[in-house]
Amino acid sequence: MKSGLHRVCLLAMLLIGSADARAEFGGIGRAPTASELQAWDIDVRPDFIGLPAGKGSVAEGETIWAQQCASCHGDFGDANHVFTPLIGNTTADDIRTGRVASLKAGGSYRTTFTKVSSISTLWDYIRRAMPWDRPRSLSVDQVYAVLAYLLNLADVVPADFVLTEQSIVQVQSRMPNRDGMTRDHGLWDVKGRPDTRNTACMRNCLPGDPQVSSALPAHASGSHGDLASQNRPFGAVRGTQVGAAATPASADASATSALPSALNANGCMACHAVDSKLVGPAFAEIAKKYSGRADAESYLASRIRDGGSGVWGSVPMPPFPQLSADSVKSITKWIAQGAPR
Repeated sequence: MKSGLHRVCLLAMLLIGSADARAEFGGIGRAPTASELQAWDIDVRPDFIGLPAGKGSVAEGETIWAQQCASCHGDFGDANHVFTPLIGNTTADDIRTGRVASLKAGGSYRTTFTKVSSISTLWDYIRRAMPWDRPRSLSVDQVYAVLAYLLNLADVVPADFVLTEQSIVQVQSRMPNRDGMTRDHGLWDVKGRPDTRNTACMRNCLPGDPQVSSALPAHASGSHGDLASQNRPFGAVRGTQVGAAATPASADASATSALPSALNANGCMACHAVDSKLVGPAFAEIAKKYSGRADAESYLASRIRDGGSGVWGSVPMPPFPQLSADSVKSITKWIAQGAPR
């Protein structure tokens, strides 16, 4: 948990800020309650301040993993059919030295355990963001258990290990890339300088085409839908266009105006495209399959709310009971109309 001084300072800043807000906006808003602050203040620091008491075994984590995590990450955390692999490409020597050799060698695929340096990052992220369809639904003990299972898959802890707020400190000393974080870059201490040390080539430049040293691998292309359509159409960053029927970022906005806003708002496009298969079937394919059913909308609504598996392959559809009735209705009606663009 946070230190007493840390909490007092945080509360004081928030109360001062809320008082200023009331003065500026004529009484709009109120000071947060202690329980509201506690619900919001859940971050865990690398020195483990903020980590709640709890425990979870590898065996308990395996059960939770099979029920709530394996559909996206695979039984052993090394799948890439939905998200990039969590486990793999670390060695016993990496655990001994604290530096993942494959990162320095280059060319090898990177997993979560090859990159992450602090176990607190994993604990904090699992607690606040997982499962993907129901963030923050895991209890504190379940977070400990899931992380214990991951640590066992990465050969960091044995199969009979129980992870607690005390034992996690010792586990940190076995993280494969615990000494891999570097401060030797501009983002750590900018001081008015850019975060790159290269200079633009203005004369006597090398001939020929530039050599691309980093690119999206083929096996990951399309794992999260058409990245181009998920990025805002302004600024310097553009998402990569993936999928045979992906809509280019430069296309007229009216080309996708028929799509219900609930698709992007609820993450549907991460697994489904309109005309091409990604993790799940294309919406056009779903519309074709159920075009002759009088109860197509109600049937599809039940599949969205309850989830299911086996109809379109081995990857299960997670349930989305949190979607509003209006969101479900707009999606199912659009599919029943043939999933028009």
